[in-house]
Amino acid sequence: MYIGKVIGTVVATRKDEKLVGTKLMIIQPLNMELKPIGEHLIAVDTVGAGIGELVIFAKGTAARIAARKMDSPIDISIVGIIDEMDVHE
Repeated sequence: MYIGKVIGTVVATRKDEKLVGTKLMIIQPLNMELKPIGEHLIAVDTVGAGIGELVIFAKGTAARIAARKMDSPIDISIVGIIDEMDVHE
C-alpha cells in the first residue's frame, strides 16, 4: 500500500462498462515525509475520500479486490483515509 493525497476528480461519461458506477479521483503519491513523488494517478475511490485528504492506495490486483471488480480495468484504488500518522525513526 502507498500514501497519497487526493488533488482532484475525474468525470468520464464515456468509459469501459465495467467502470460504470465508480468514483474516479486524481491522487498525488507521497513519500513518508508527505512530499510529492512521481506522476499523478487516477484511482477508483472505494471509501468516499475527498479533495485534500491523505489516503492509502493499492495497486494492481489488490486494487481490483478492494473495488470488488476483479474483471475491471482498475490498476489503482483508494482503500483508506488517513486520520493520523506517527512515524518513529
